[in-house]
Amino acid sequence: MSGDVVPSQRNLRMSDADREGVVARLNAAVADGRLTLVEFEERVDGVLKARTFGEVEPFLEDLPAAPATDDVVELRSHAGEIKRKGRWLVPRRLVVQSKAGMVKLDLRHAVINHRVVDIELATQAGSTVIVLPPGASANIDGVTTSAGTAKNKVSSVPEGAPHVVVTGSTAAGSLVVRYERRFWRWRW
Repeated sequence: MSGDVVPSQRNLRMSDADREGVVARLNAAVADGRLTLVEFEERVDGVLKARTFGEVEPFLEDLPAAPATDDVVELRSHAGEIKRKGRWLVPRRLVVQSKAGMVKLDLRHAVINHRVVDIELATQAGSTVIVLPPGASANIDGVTTSAGTAKNKVSSVPEGAPHVVVTGSTAAGSLVVRYERRFWRWRW
């Protein structure tokens, strides 16, 4: 669910993706310090039990509107680095163009308001790493490689978790889609 509930939609039934969007908004409110963990748990419980958009309004009415995401964002680099990490808003579709550079898209703490995120690559002579949050899945079947490699190190599609679809091409470079790596106290 993006933005505020439109009054004409109050009686419409919510989908699982709509509920996940509301929970993501509540999660963002906890991260911003607007809600305590106890308030978060109470509201999530109510959202998961809600059937219509009108039933979730009380859980959101004292929070700011959800930030708008652009449907398509283009990232470009020539002999440089493209890096997104921490808490950032993931668009529905990312177009990434990089020549002789490094791309790292870390989605572990990102706000993902869409069930499916499309990433279109056009990379040459560089590396691309996409780090997914726990439970998320990915499909890289639409990627063409030329003198390079493409590896998907994540599990299959779980119900309701974000799914990343990577398409496009990588030439003389590498693509790796993976989960967070951990060693003792370090995570990357």
